[in-house]
Amino acid sequence: MEDNMNTSNEPEKFHLGICMAGAVSAGAYTAGVMDYLLEALEAYEKVRGKPGMPKHKVEIPVMGGASAGGMTAMVTGAALQQEMLPIDKPGDDLLEEHTDHILYHSWVDLTNRDVFSEMLETDDIKGSVASALNCVFIDKIAQRVLKPEKPETIIWKSLPSFFPRKVKLFTTLSNLGGFTYNVNFNAQGSRRPYYMQVHQDYACFELTDDELTEDKTPGWMPLNFKTGTNTQVAVEAAVATGAFPIGFKARTVTRPKDVVNNNPLFDKQTLEAIQISSDPYQSLNIDGGMINNDPFEKVREILNEACGQSDPELHDNFNTFKSTVLMIAPFPGSKPVDIKLIDRLMHVIGLTLSAMLSQMRAKAAQVVDAMNLNCAGQYLIDPSREFRKADGTKIHVQGERAIACGALGGFSGFLSKEFRVHDYFLGRYNCKIFLRDYFTIPDSAKNENPIFKAGYASIDSDQYRSQVDNSWQIIPIVGEVDYTFPQLVFSSGTNWPVQNWVAISKFNSTMKKRVQALIMNLVKYKPVHRFFLWIGTRILLRGMITKAVFQTIKDELNRWHLLK
Repeated sequence: MEDNMNTSNEPEKFHLGICMAGAVSAGAYTAGVMDYLLEALEAYEKVRGKPGMPKHKVEIPVMGGASAGGMTAMVTGAALQQEMLPIDKPGDDLLEEHTDHILYHSWVDLTNRDVFSEMLETDDIKGSVASALNCVFIDKIAQRVLKPEKPETIIWKSLPSFFPRKVKLFTTLSNLGGFTYNVNFNAQGSRRPYYMQVHQDYACFELTDDELTEDKTPGWMPLNFKTGTNTQVAVEAAVATGAFPIGFKARTVTRPKDVVNNNPLFDKQTLEAIQISSDPYQSLNIDGGMINNDPFEKVREILNEACGQSDPELHDNFNTFKSTVLMIAPFPGSKPVDIKLIDRLMHVIGLTLSAMLSQMRAKAAQVVDAMNLNCAGQYLIDPSREFRKADGTKIHVQGERAIACGALGGFSGFLSKEFRVHDYFLGRYNCKIFLRDYFTIPDSAKNENPIFKAGYASIDSDQYRSQVDNSWQIIPIVGEVDYTFPQLVFSSGTNWPVQNWVAISKFNSTMKKRVQALIMNLVKYKPVHRFFLWIGTRILLRGMITKAVFQTIKDELNRWHLLK
């Protein structure tokens, strides 16, 4: 059994680790969740410990994620060191930019209301093709947020009091080169190395207000957005974890050798086997979500170290836990349907890719948690909304179908800013309901768990109870953050961002140009072959491919009820 004694007068801290799953354009939803979470913690910290108020402290020592979730973790880190007022509703103009709010500006504003047009531009194709879509807009956003050109114009601040002096930030990476190790076998009288590779990788940072010199934690890169310390590596890691395979181009990340060789998210045996010698070390990476899209087990490892409680019997029990993982997942896993037992080549190819991804993402160590129906050590917040049908019937939608950015595998948010606006404010609202009613401890644990027993001592009010049962809020929601979903009215005149197909089909000609540029530059052709290919592409191929792509888009938007 493990326990840490707290000898100070300060109530023992409850540690909250944030895990942000991959989301593509639905990062707008995750950003909305984080916006409200930070607002709620800020409001609680202002009144914590005052007469009649709860006393327990909630602290976030780690934020990590994959793909869009990893990018949001990095953007949130930058937001912690800058002035940023929460956005509880859009302005008079629904599509107005909010350049002074990092989370909103990064995920809702992006670089253009019609960012899809930028993704179809061909200026990134200069004799060779790096990706199916133009992803220059991602570089612009990452540079703008994580490594601003004029830091002197920004109002900087210290990390909020509900974060420790050093905050762990990490993103997952799918390292295409991988780390090589060998397993020795006896062969023909000698030892024969059998080479294998590890492709799962992590970029690890330690966000701090201080200029760390000797007080560095092995394997964690010091990060300070105000001074610019390691911000270039942060930019590289952010765009690399979001490098959706084929769609967006692969990215390089450059790190010091000692950081890679001491990566804290690898176990000791793996680190000993994969030591590298090149300094600095450069890796070519694609979407971190390909191998590990929900790195909650890594957040758990860091939490265990922060609170000294690694025994699952302790951190999975409401009466004893000192920490929990909060996973934000715009695309929560759903039970797969049974496969069709068909041996046709194209069918098997699709199933093979799906099986490979599922196996890479499987977490054998967490299988035991599947049997635990009362696991205090992990919580999930995912999209949820209600709407009324024409006949007045109320419908509740849970999961990816509740967000507008959920169509097209998460790419639909790039088609319309209205989709991103909706999901951002839904994220804020879902977070409020979650913290108020579901991010709670049972009434019995309030009297047994030392942290909450001290925190809620002498509190008789039901103000901090869930509205669905008799449980108590882990993060007490104080009055000033009593938030309701804003009355959003979109261009369609409805509160769900339905689009006219004309607004989408206007990209048809741009798509044709992109398709033609891709075909003409995928490989090197002889002049005569290039000439005939240009004719064939111009007359037939680009039109056929574009028509197929747009039909897929139309079908998906219809399935999500996003088209008039």
